[in-house]
Amino acid sequence: MNFDLTDEQRLLRDTVRDFARAEIAPVAAELDRTGSFPYEIVAKLGALGLMGIPFPEEYGGGGADTLAYALAIEELARVDSSVCITVAAHTSLGTMPIYLWGTEAQKEEWLPRLCSGERLASFGLTEPEAGSDAGNVHTHARPADGGWVIDGAKQFITNAGTEISGCVSITAVTGESGGRKEISNLIVPTGTPGYEIGEAYRKMGWHASDTRPLSFDGCKVPEDALLGRRGEGFRNFLHILDGGRIGVAAMAVGLAQGALEEAIAYARERQAFGGPISRFQSIQAKIADLSAQIEAARLLTWRAALEKDAGRSFTLTAAQAKLITGRLAVRATEEAVQIHGGYGYIEEYPVCRFYRDAKILTIGEGTDEVQQMVIARALGC
Repeated sequence: MNFDLTDEQRLLRDTVRDFARAEIAPVAAELDRTGSFPYEIVAKLGALGLMGIPFPEEYGGGGADTLAYALAIEELARVDSSVCITVAAHTSLGTMPIYLWGTEAQKEEWLPRLCSGERLASFGLTEPEAGSDAGNVHTHARPADGGWVIDGAKQFITNAGTEISGCVSITAVTGESGGRKEISNLIVPTGTPGYEIGEAYRKMGWHASDTRPLSFDGCKVPEDALLGRRGEGFRNFLHILDGGRIGVAAMAVGLAQGALEEAIAYARERQAFGGPISRFQSIQAKIADLSAQIEAARLLTWRAALEKDAGRSFTLTAAQAKLITGRLAVRATEEAVQIHGGYGYIEEYPVCRFYRDAKILTIGEGTDEVQQMVIARALGC
C-alpha cells in the first residue's frame, strides 16, 4: 500500500491548510464564544470547491478521492472543529446519499447547489430511541395521494437549521416485510410543510456548528422523494456511516495534531525554573508519545481511505480508525491543556476549545462501544 501523496493531494492539503490558518484561525474563538454559524467561511470554502471534494466535476464537485477528502478534513480540524464538522457532515453524510443512490433528476436538482456550498445537506438517522440502536426507527412514511406522508422525529442533526440548509435525507419505516420493518430513505427539502426544525442544542463543544432536533407531522413529500430503492434505506445508511467514520477519524487526527502543535509552541515559550518547560523530560515524554500515536492513527485513517478508493471492504479499518482516533483526540487535548497548566483552562487559549470539542468524537458517528461491536463482528466474534 503506497502512502505517498500525489501532487494533486498535496496541493489540496496545502490549499486547505493555508485557508484554515488565514481565514478560520483568526475568527474561530469568536465564533465559538458567540455560537455563530460560519456563513462567510462556508461561502469561501464553496468558492474554492471545498464543499464537494469527492463528487464528480460534472455536478460541480472536486472530482477528488477519499484520501484527498480526509486530508482536507484533517487540515480544517487542526484549526477549528466547528467549521470542520460543518463540512464533513455536509459532504460525507448529507450529500453522499444523494450522489450514491439518487436518480439522475435528484442529482441534477441537488448536487450542483450542494457542491458549491449554496445549500447544505443533512443526514437524519438518529432518533430519541434510535441512537446506537440505529435500526430501531420509529419515524414512519406512508404512501398517500401519489406521495409520502412522514410522521416522527430525528435528533442531533447537523446543518439542518441554517439559513442555507437545503434538505435532509432521512430513514423512515415505509412498511413491513416478513415481519420486519421496511426502512427506506427520503429527501425532505427545507421548508416542506409539516417539517419543523427545533431550537439549537446547547452543547459542550462545536459551538459554531448547527445541531438541532427535527420533527415531522403530516409532512408530505412527492413520490420521487424516495432516495434509492424502497426497503434498502437502513443498509444504505450503514454504508454511509462506514464512509463517514473515515471523515471523523481524519477530524480526530487533525484535532490531536492541532493540540500537539499548540502544546509544543507553549512549552517552548513558557519559562519555569530557569528555562523553557520544553526541556523537562516529563513534558518531552508527553509530546513524544502523542507525536508517535498521531502518526500511527493518521496512517490507519489513510489506509481506510485507500481501501475505500480501491473498492475494497473498508468497514473494519474505518471502525478501527474511528475508535482509536477519537480516544487519541481526547487524550491529546487533555495533555495539551495539562502542559498549558492554568492557562489551558482559560478560553483565551485554543486548547481549551479543543478539549471541549474532542469528547464528541468518541460518541458521534457511532460510539466507541458500537465501533467495538463492528470490529469484533468483522473479526468473526
